[in-house]
Amino acid sequence: MRHQSLLPILALGLAIIAPSTVSSQTPSGATASTATNQPVTVAYRDVPSSATGAMTLDVVVTDKSGAPLEGLSAADFKLLDNKTPQNILSVRATEGFAAKPDPPVEVIVVLDAINSSFLTETNARKWIRDFLDENGGQLALPTSLLVLTDHGAKAQDHPSRDGKILEQFLDANNPGLRTMKKDQGWEGAMAREQASLKLLNLLATGEARVPGRKLLLWLSPGWQMISQSMSSRSQKSNNLLFDYIVSISTELRAARITLYNINPQEAGPGQYQFESYLKPVDVPEHSDFGNLLLPVLAEETGGQVMAGYNDLAKLMDRCIADAKDYYELTFTPPPPGHPNELHKLEVLVDKPGLKAEARTRTLYYAEPTTVTGAGSSASAPGQTPKPASN
Repeated sequence: MRHQSLLPILALGLAIIAPSTVSSQTPSGATASTATNQPVTVAYRDVPSSATGAMTLDVVVTDKSGAPLEGLSAADFKLLDNKTPQNILSVRATEGFAAKPDPPVEVIVVLDAINSSFLTETNARKWIRDFLDENGGQLALPTSLLVLTDHGAKAQDHPSRDGKILEQFLDANNPGLRTMKKDQGWEGAMAREQASLKLLNLLATGEARVPGRKLLLWLSPGWQMISQSMSSRSQKSNNLLFDYIVSISTELRAARITLYNINPQEAGPGQYQFESYLKPVDVPEHSDFGNLLLPVLAEETGGQVMAGYNDLAKLMDRCIADAKDYYELTFTPPPPGHPNELHKLEVLVDKPGLKAEARTRTLYYAEPTTVTGAGSSASAPGQTPKPASN
């Protein structure tokens, strides 16, 4: 069972980067610096590959109506890794809502007050309260709540099933006056993106130390797409960006995080422009800042992308329902031929007469050997490779 607080994780240095001090690239092998300028070594390559053993996938299986399917066995599944069938070592049916699962599935809710307008963030708070008040305030899963503002991020001390405790925390933590605003142009957009990715990095790094599955519900329209022509980037910039994409993907997988992007705003024109970035990145020359968009990362982890203006609590319930009945599928990944080797995953339900959809992580990056510590070439958390000014 987990008793670890999220606060020590955030104490590693979640200092929001002001628009006038957007961080530059961090050289390969460097450590992340906190607000107190103390070095923090972050493990970027906690990779469950052929060198370290089996990999576990959390798989949600539903019928045509979207209802979860129970009673499947290993013989009913087929796993493709880069289109090649893999031997499934085990399949375990898991009921996340059980009285005492060990380890428990946990929920982390992030209220994003830097990428949302004041009105959107205010409405999201109301809907979070509606969610916390359901079932007399008794939550289905242990839940943590974080509020991300341009002054930093504050987290509820311990995961709790008591909605009233989380509601008190929510009421006590308002964003206050904002320094990062939508009208600050390119620098403001870059600062918001870096602050958001820094929190995501720190969460994933910390949660990798905690066993079990986590559902990360990020309530936000997402950060702004920062476009830059690939031809205008140097090879070094391409390499840095690619390494960052690989590192954040690996961190989320090592932490067993399923990420959900719930947009409190009503879906409108351009809402799904992110879909053009869902194609996995295989080499540095194909990397793009769009590959770091919140909905892109959510889809990659097997989560969902949702938008709803007036029923956010119901959308949150739909995300959490993914933990009620799901399958833990274990396999041994094939040995990679080179560093950062892209592997596309597909899980199929291969049972005659049964039409079902299996949703899980869509890819992973493999390493020939286990590499841990700050020796990775990825940028430090919160320091996304910065595109050159046009």
